[in-house]
Amino acid sequence: MVVGDFPIELDTLVVGAGPGGYVAAIRAAQTGQKVTIVEKGNLGGVCLNVGCIPSKALISVGHRYEQAKHSDDMGILAADVKLDWAKAQAFKDGVVKKLVGGVEGLLKGNKVDIVKGEAYFVDANTVRVINEDSAQTYTFKNAILATGSRPIEIPTFKFTKRVINSTGALSLPEVPGKLVVIGGGYIGTELGSSYANLGSQVTIIEGGKDILAGFEKQMTQIVKKGLKKKGVEVVVGASAKGVEESDTGVVVTYEVGGEEKTVEADYVLVTVGRRPNTDEMGLEEMGIKFADRGLIDVDKQCRTSIPNIYAIGDIVPGYQLAHKASYEGKVAAEAIAGEHSVVDYLAIPAVCFTDPELATVGYSEEQAKAEGLEVTAAKFPFAANGRALALNATEGFVKLVARKEDGLLVGAQIVGAGASDMIAEMGLAIEAGMTAEDIALTIHAHPTLGEITMEAAEVLLGNPIHIVTK
Repeated sequence: MVVGDFPIELDTLVVGAGPGGYVAAIRAAQTGQKVTIVEKGNLGGVCLNVGCIPSKALISVGHRYEQAKHSDDMGILAADVKLDWAKAQAFKDGVVKKLVGGVEGLLKGNKVDIVKGEAYFVDANTVRVINEDSAQTYTFKNAILATGSRPIEIPTFKFTKRVINSTGALSLPEVPGKLVVIGGGYIGTELGSSYANLGSQVTIIEGGKDILAGFEKQMTQIVKKGLKKKGVEVVVGASAKGVEESDTGVVVTYEVGGEEKTVEADYVLVTVGRRPNTDEMGLEEMGIKFADRGLIDVDKQCRTSIPNIYAIGDIVPGYQLAHKASYEGKVAAEAIAGEHSVVDYLAIPAVCFTDPELATVGYSEEQAKAEGLEVTAAKFPFAANGRALALNATEGFVKLVARKEDGLLVGAQIVGAGASDMIAEMGLAIEAGMTAEDIALTIHAHPTLGEITMEAAEVLLGNPIHIVTK
């Protein structure tokens, strides 16, 4: 390749090496395209470095620590349980390092060129990649934008040493004695739960009517019960007004029910959403059409208003989920290769790693009815399952939603231990067009949590074995 003032010619350019970008690059290379991926930060993007992976590592640490302190009813009496925060952070960092290294190996193994730097689009076929040492022009036939998102900073809570975003919350020098969380969405509730397990006194301040607005109230009620048990105070219908910061902590002012209140803490974590990284790339000047809130408008093949440029992940409408980005990356790469790949989000799961976990796929009962479907729904509780009892994890249920006329599964909701893993079966069932009878007839191993799904299907069919419904 010739470098310098001469442009380097590519089949496909991918901008951003997060879970959407690196998957898109690999799939594009697998279809025979000559691919270069551009990343200004670490490979793996937000998810692997400062999002999904490190947060779940710390959540796992919190669970182990909390269980070690509170397993008396199972006959485990542990005295003077201690947390080595430095080792916990090292564990988290080790997980991240291993996965980031794995991404680099996968890209190189698929002959994807990796370029460090920031991309600025000159036109629909030309990009300038700039880093600290040099600048290089690339020409391309197609491009996939996968630049992800960043935490929203609100004017009254500018990020500082003690006013932190989700990235800062993963690298605190100590476990806070007191932590205030602004925003009761999935990020705020996950991290709030995790730090509560680690010993923090947590207050969650949410502006809406309830926390975890994307999940059914029947599900979130169980999570709120768990939060209360941990000593977490949840304040809803509240407006965060401002913060006073000192060398040792913060004082957060908020208003609820017309009354102004304050709460002191070591840190305040602001989790009020994420902003798409679509600015400062030359996209508007190039003529790409935007939807609301800085998101890029795309079709069912992730193609933008400029036919040879595609966009995926957090920068397009829809859920901001790593697995959505990866899915869209495959679709875009295959579309470029001439395959008839299109997005279909019905069977895309959403998971919240609270305590207990929440997971949903397809329609909720309410959503199905809003879409004009005549449905029936049924639940089976974790408390009636042998494996859940043996795990001492009996809070929760599996709920199935099926079309009334033929039992076709159109949705499922799970709250309870292992919900994040259990939801995959229901995603497969919906994707494959299976019925409640198909699930009921599938032999599930005993004793497992997976049996709860089978039992819920039997409730839906009106012939349950392990629960009395009449």
